[in-house]
Amino acid sequence: MQDRAVLNLAALIRAVPDFPTPGVMFRDVTPLLADAGGFARCIDALAEPWQGSRVQAVCGIEARGFIFGAALAQKLHAGFVPLRKPGKLPPPVVTVNYQLEYGSDRLEAQSDALKPAERVLIVDDVLATGGTLAAARALIDQLGGELVGASVVIELAALQGRARWQGHQPLHSLLRY
Repeated sequence: MQDRAVLNLAALIRAVPDFPTPGVMFRDVTPLLADAGGFARCIDALAEPWQGSRVQAVCGIEARGFIFGAALAQKLHAGFVPLRKPGKLPPPVVTVNYQLEYGSDRLEAQSDALKPAERVLIVDDVLATGGTLAAARALIDQLGGELVGASVVIELAALQGRARWQGHQPLHSLLRY
C-alpha cells in the first residue's frame, strides 16, 4: 500500500485522550468504519501481504476484529471464524486464558471451527501489549490450524506487543502510533 493511502487512513482514526482511563490515548476506528472508501482501502491494505498465501480461514478477535476479519475473509475468498469472549458460543468450545495490561480475559472458539492444518490468518483492530494476539495464536494451535500470520489495523508501538509475537509467523500492521 502506498504511504499516501496509509496517511489517508490515519486521518480517519480519532484519538480520544484519557479513555478508558486517565493517561490512555484511545485510537477510535469508528470514523474509519463509517467512511466507505476508507474502509475499502483499509481492507485492501490488510489483504495485500496475504494475497497468494492460500489463507483458508480468517480468525477475527471480538469485537472490532470481527468487522475487519469478516471483510478481509471475503476479500481473500476464505471462511471467517470468530474468536469470542467467554460464554458467547454454545459448547463444545476450546478456551485460552490470558493476561491483559489491565487484568485477565479469555478467548473461545467452537471446537470444530477449523479443519486440521487449515491455513489461518488472525485479524484484530489494535495490537497493544500482544496478549490478545498471543491468546489467539494459542487457540489456533489448540484447534489444529496452520497459522499463516496476523494483521492489525493499528499497532501501539510503545507498548511493545510485537515482541510477544517474535519468532512466529509474519505480523502486518497498517498504522503505527
